[in-house]
Amino acid sequence: MAAYLVVDSILTNPELYEEYKLKAKPLVEKFGGEYLARGGNVSLKENKLWTPARMVLIRFPSSADAEKFYESVEYQEVLKISKSSADRTVLILEGI
Repeated sequence: MAAYLVVDSILTNPELYEEYKLKAKPLVEKFGGEYLARGGNVSLKENKLWTPARMVLIRFPSSADAEKFYESVEYQEVLKISKSSADRTVLILEGI
């Protein structure tokens, strides 16, 4: 069953975040991930629970693959750049 890494972020240092994007993409691909959406326009229809800012959606073959990516030593190093350049909410959602 596929799984989706869903990220909502507010960039606090856009220049530094560009470095994160360059380093994260090859790691996503290494773990079988595919970007489906990356910071595109959002047409908000309802927001009683939360108002998204900048959304990223990545499909992985399984939740195990998504977890392996997120917990990998390589990504944890790159994640430090993201944490220094954005405030984020991240979740893994099982899907079809």
